Amino acid sequence: MGLYRMMLVDDEEEVRKAMIRKMDWERLGFTVVGDAGNGEDALEKLEQLEPDVVMTDIRMPYMDGLTLIARIREQYPFIKILIFSGYDDFEYAKQAIKLHVTEYILKPVNGQELEEILNRVRVSLDEEIEQRRNITTLRESYLGSLPILREQFLNDLVSRTMDVSGAGPKFAEYGIDILDACRWIAAVIHVEHVERTEEQVLSLHQELIPISVRRLIEDHLKHYCRSAVFHSTDGIAVILAVDKGGSETGLINLLNDICKKSRRVLEVEITAGVGHSCDALQDIGRSYEAAVDALGYRAIVGKGRTIYINDVEPVSRGKLQLDAKSETKLTTAVKFGPQKQIECVFLELSDCMNDAKVHASQYQVYMLSIVNCLIRMMQQYDLNMGEMFGSEERYGDIVKGICQKENFAEGMIPVACRMNEALNQERDNTTRKVIREAKAYIQENYSDPELSVDTLCKHLHMSPAYFSTVFKKETGQSYVNYLTEVRLEKAVELLKETDDKTYKIAQKVGYQEQNYFSYVFKKRYGVSPTKYRGNQ
Repeated sequence: MGLYRMMLVDDEEEVRKAMIRKMDWERLGFTVVGDAGNGEDALEKLEQLEPDVVMTDIRMPYMDGLTLIARIREQYPFIKILIFSGYDDFEYAKQAIKLHVTEYILKPVNGQELEEILNRVRVSLDEEIEQRRNITTLRESYLGSLPILREQFLNDLVSRTMDVSGAGPKFAEYGIDILDACRWIAAVIHVEHVERTEEQVLSLHQELIPISVRRLIEDHLKHYCRSAVFHSTDGIAVILAVDKGGSETGLINLLNDICKKSRRVLEVEITAGVGHSCDALQDIGRSYEAAVDALGYRAIVGKGRTIYINDVEPVSRGKLQLDAKSETKLTTAVKFGPQKQIECVFLELSDCMNDAKVHASQYQVYMLSIVNCLIRMMQQYDLNMGEMFGSEERYGDIVKGICQKENFAEGMIPVACRMNEALNQERDNTTRKVIREAKAYIQENYSDPELSVDTLCKHLHMSPAYFSTVFKKETGQSYVNYLTEVRLEKAVELLKETDDKTYKIAQKVGYQEQNYFSYVFKKRYGVSPTKYRGNQ
């Protein structure tokens, strides 16, 4: 595993520097990857730094340690947290216990005591990783787990071949606790290919990788929500029961963290596809199919993360009813390309016709079904049919010209390639439109101190994780940095054009605390707001 990643949070810079200097971090198994002067700064840095351990003070300006810990627990449940404080206060200790803090340390921090604590933390982390990687344990799980009936029952549920209304006793018999929820969501986790290496232990035991990933998923979902995890033909499937107070956003954040944990601890990259939520368990099959569709966007969105179907396909899609295997290959090739894949699919379809010994009318029906599949995709995505077919002829004339067995593939490949180019362009346009809408919303609401990425994403109907990725990709900066920049630019305008007091300007640009506004302003411009105004 190497060195564990440590982040220090304390409002006293000298304290942070002293701790970094006086401890032999590498000998203890750690490396300090970053530090922060308050909870707000720490939250901004967490996603980038990905620490295994956060050591934080309790009493800090702008956001105290307990608030920071609560936010970390919501967004990064795997991080271990150490609290150090100069206040021997029983109430703090009680709150820290509720937040599952690993250690509570009193200031002044004794070097020997801290070393003992860090040793305990390192041993705990080592044991967790050893448990995940233990080949003997995983082998036993591989041989003794996965009761066949339970797996078949859940696969029948997502394949829509079961009537849920009378299946209550079976849920109880198989220990599947997902009934009576407010709504349900299906997810499918795809384990990316792992190259065999001597250094990566699990890569030498490929059959154990799905078992270790499944255990990781089960271990961390059980603390958050009711769920059923099982193997399907599409990967590791999950049915998530969303109870009162639960949210899709929270589940997606948790699945994102599971993807990160798998990469860091198991050294296995996984991608999670998440379907639409449904109000009836009977409809979970549709959510499952949407989750599989979401995984199809890995080549565009990227692997090793969670892909929520609402993010990549915000418009409800009609289902094309061709032969399932042929339809999937065809639509996947047209949607995602590249051109070589499109050509291969059509050559396969032509080979099927060449190998078949059927009446001529059946060839026509087969070709018409393929053409109609593409036409329905054109209608679904509002593509101009004349442009796609490269002809303004009537539909009947176009089909008559294309549906000739001998040159079917040759005629359809250019059509499919034009569709692929148009869909890629539309995706790019949609992303740019979302970013423009997000920027406009920020410009209109920057004065709201409660404006957050969650608030913005509710307005956009997107998940925060996906939005953060595309926003940074398109703008080159994070949402938080962009919002801060907008607020500070507005503050500069007010400093130049009005006589408002600093605290008034802070409130107008979305900062409830004048001191924190001054801190952020000075960090950006090098001087306080008052001095900045005086220099103009």
